[in-house]
Amino acid sequence: MAIILSEENKKEDRMMRDVYCSTLIDMAEEDNRIVVLDADLMKSLGMVSFWEAFPERTFNCGIQEANMIGIAAGLSATGKVPFTHTFCSFTTRRCLDQIFISAAYARLNMRIIGSDPGIAAAYNGGTHMSFEDMGIMRGIPKLTVIEPVDTVMLEDILRQVKDEYGVFYIRLMRKNAVKIYKEGSNFEIGKAIELKTGNDITLLTSGVLVAETLKAAEQLEGEGISCRVVNIFTLKPIDKEKIIECAEETGAIVTVENHNIINGLGSAVAEVLIENKLVPMERVGCEDEFGEVGPMEYLQQRYKMTALDIVKKSKRALSRK
Repeated sequence: MAIILSEENKKEDRMMRDVYCSTLIDMAEEDNRIVVLDADLMKSLGMVSFWEAFPERTFNCGIQEANMIGIAAGLSATGKVPFTHTFCSFTTRRCLDQIFISAAYARLNMRIIGSDPGIAAAYNGGTHMSFEDMGIMRGIPKLTVIEPVDTVMLEDILRQVKDEYGVFYIRLMRKNAVKIYKEGSNFEIGKAIELKTGNDITLLTSGVLVAETLKAAEQLEGEGISCRVVNIFTLKPIDKEKIIECAEETGAIVTVENHNIINGLGSAVAEVLIENKLVPMERVGCEDEFGEVGPMEYLQQRYKMTALDIVKKSKRALSRK
């Protein structure tokens, strides 16, 4: 597996939703098993082009999210490879029983896409702002939970899961992500990626906060603190070996996530550490609150997910070594 880091971490030219659509079209041209289901958000996810290319393989189920999962389960049972989509909040909270029973318990083959996680919901507000979705999904047996960072990772992950059997939850923002990886990179599901080496502390991060974590590491480096930065893009199965290695080699951990610190990345990492290597640990993320309306920049400050917040938690973890 080759991973090439981008020289600059800046906003990408292509939206995540555009790459999602173009990749599915490309795959569907060669694989007639692929079908797409949506809950009245075809335009929001930019899937109209897929609909036009494959009208017989596109199902807009309307605002009936649970029914959409049931239909996808039926299609999976006939040998199709369904990709379902709605906002993270609806595809997890509203469809939990259908995902648990009709998809996972039935041992079917489905890809469940949740868009606009956490602060990425922005102006859609608290009802749509999912700070709990990965926690819900990681509690379902045998279900894989993935959060692609940018379009390069998203395309590679989509191509991988097409031919893997099982139920996958893929959490992604719809619009422009910050570029972390260069084209040509390949990723191994379940394996964390070290973005920066360091000896004093490890910052474990995911999703839209990877770029912010790299900023925090740069600030800490300026103060003489050597930071390791690791992208954990698979929450389940989580890379236990990498977490233990980081704990042993740096002696302090900070998790950074666009999610509730309860039952998300912070909890998953804590579970690994408590059983294997006890070190000081701090968590950056939503601290058990509901979402609200606002631009992402405001929400990032509101929920203490900025580089400054990461620096503060890092220093607190270091003080406990």
